[in-house]
Amino acid sequence: MTEAAIAVDHVWKFYGDYPALRDITFNVQPGSCTALLGRNGAGKTTLLRTIAGLSRAAKGQISVLGGDVRRQETRRRVGVLGHAIGIYDELTATENLRLFGRLYGIRDAEGAASKWLERVGLDRVANGLVREFSRGMRQRLAVARAFLHDPEILLLDEPFTSLDDRAIEVLQTVLRLGLQEGRTVVMSTHQLREALELATDVVLINRGRLGFHGQRTREMLEDPGWLYRNYGEA
Repeated sequence: MTEAAIAVDHVWKFYGDYPALRDITFNVQPGSCTALLGRNGAGKTTLLRTIAGLSRAAKGQISVLGGDVRRQETRRRVGVLGHAIGIYDELTATENLRLFGRLYGIRDAEGAASKWLERVGLDRVANGLVREFSRGMRQRLAVARAFLHDPEILLLDEPFTSLDDRAIEVLQTVLRLGLQEGRTVVMSTHQLREALELATDVVLINRGRLGFHGQRTREMLEDPGWLYRNYGEA
């Protein structure tokens, strides 16, 4: 059997005495796209941050590509797009990507920056200061940053929130391309329809517990509310 790209094994996470994650266990297979769903406060962002190595589990283990994501060699194989866009306003688009390319140890950081600016439709403003960009343009630049180092796994936290139509189209296109190239995607989102169109699998979190884990079905795609009605919290 193929080794899981991500293995979450009996994970607990506490904030004080409050259990934000309660004994979560599931696997994500290589090349799959998992929609991480749940209502506000369910624990989606906490789980995604823990998988990304940005937060430490109180109990249980998480394996990413067979190792610990906090180790540098594993982290370089993972791309993260979170709530904070994570780009520098006083640099140009090219300077931002060139900087991150060097941090990731990309041999041709300039070439990678040019390729991804073109893919997200920002090549014409490559030398423009990011502080002058619209929200959608900034988000597209953040998408380019997440893909820049050719990661095997992409972890996306609410990637469609506050995007304009152009940015949504760009994000869906590069995610589909990434999946065609064999990348593994986990996205936490409230945008059910956009996520389910891309997803091969679904994880539903109810108040920190695993409510559902399995393949995305036709019922879910045709009626996004179906999952919450059948597996949501009472």
